[in-house]
Amino acid sequence: MNKVYLLIGGNIGDRLANLKTAIDCIEQACGRMLKASTIYETEAWGYKNQAAFLNQALLIETQLDASQLMLALLDIEKQLGRIRINPLGPRTIDIDIIYFNEEIIETAIVSIPHPRLAERNFVLMPLVEIAPNYIHPVFHKNNTLLLKECGDSSAVYKKNSI
Repeated sequence: MNKVYLLIGGNIGDRLANLKTAIDCIEQACGRMLKASTIYETEAWGYKNQAAFLNQALLIETQLDASQLMLALLDIEKQLGRIRINPLGPRTIDIDIIYFNEEIIETAIVSIPHPRLAERNFVLMPLVEIAPNYIHPVFHKNNTLLLKECGDSSAVYKKNSI
């Protein structure tokens, strides 16, 4: 079984319901969820003129390989109303593969580890919550150190109640 860290998020519609639906779909189509971080409310990254996102890190167990998993996740995004116009723009749901086992994978449809994870607080903060000591297979640093070294100043807040 493959152990995979995902980040889910969105900023259109009922953000919390969209996260919950995404998790249900991931469990049905991809594999069992082993861990989930707290939900974080995060300032938009890159294209700032949009609503705040809700984000959550997940650890799942799957029999799918990385490409199969990416195709399944893209299908879930489409089912949940994701329209790809602006890569950094608003979306109902976004599901990214952050880590896949300890592998480094470059294919036409997926890059693992996620190429920009070390630049983004909204990825690292929930990831540190569920995998603080996981070692990035390219940078050879754990997630806690990556967060400490991250230069991102975007606001990220743990949501205690939604």
